[in-house]
Amino acid sequence: MPETLGITLFTLGVALLGTALMLPFGLALAWLLARRAWPGKALVETLVALPLVLPPVATGLILLKVIGRRGPVGSFLQEALGLDLVFTWRALVLAAAVMALPLFVRAARVAFEEVPQHLEEAARSLGARPWRVFAAITVPLAGRGLAAGLVLAFARALGEFGASVLVAGYIPGRTVTLALGIYHEVQLGRDDRALALVAVSATLAFAALWTAEHWLRRPSSIR
Repeated sequence: MPETLGITLFTLGVALLGTALMLPFGLALAWLLARRAWPGKALVETLVALPLVLPPVATGLILLKVIGRRGPVGSFLQEALGLDLVFTWRALVLAAAVMALPLFVRAARVAFEEVPQHLEEAARSLGARPWRVFAAITVPLAGRGLAAGLVLAFARALGEFGASVLVAGYIPGRTVTLALGIYHEVQLGRDDRALALVAVSATLAFAALWTAEHWLRRPSSIR
């Protein structure tokens, strides 16, 4: 069905962009939480994990207050760039990034903690700069956990609904993801169409989770 294919491709695009958006922030946060002690660390840990335990609609409401036209971020973007976020694909990407971030940070933090620090210290003692140590030593040795966390974050972004429905709504041809499409079809009593979208969503989720398990079960290269 062309409509289902379009929704699927759009959902994949949103999930990919959301995962890419959160990746640099997730890497930085995970590394800081794993390797540094600093004032307010416990508070940051709690805030990062909050979307995992808050109702997704609550997270969506917070996002709406921040990126809406009257919110601090939304009003700035509107005045400076004439750019709207709410009820656009950009809001979907942002919601996906926010909901995926905690899963990635948790996995990446554990991966960074498993990297032997003496290897990094040896590289620094040979004159390697911090960014070089991170890119050539830390990331490759933590790669298995980072890859698994990335896939899990992508899977979470694929299934995002609660925050998305508040910040993007259901606008045919503009903001319809698989999750929003399923909800809309059920509301209209079109269970056959809803089940078709469920089948696609379940297949994508299964593939993502299987990939994450594959990465986690790979032999570790850390010694």
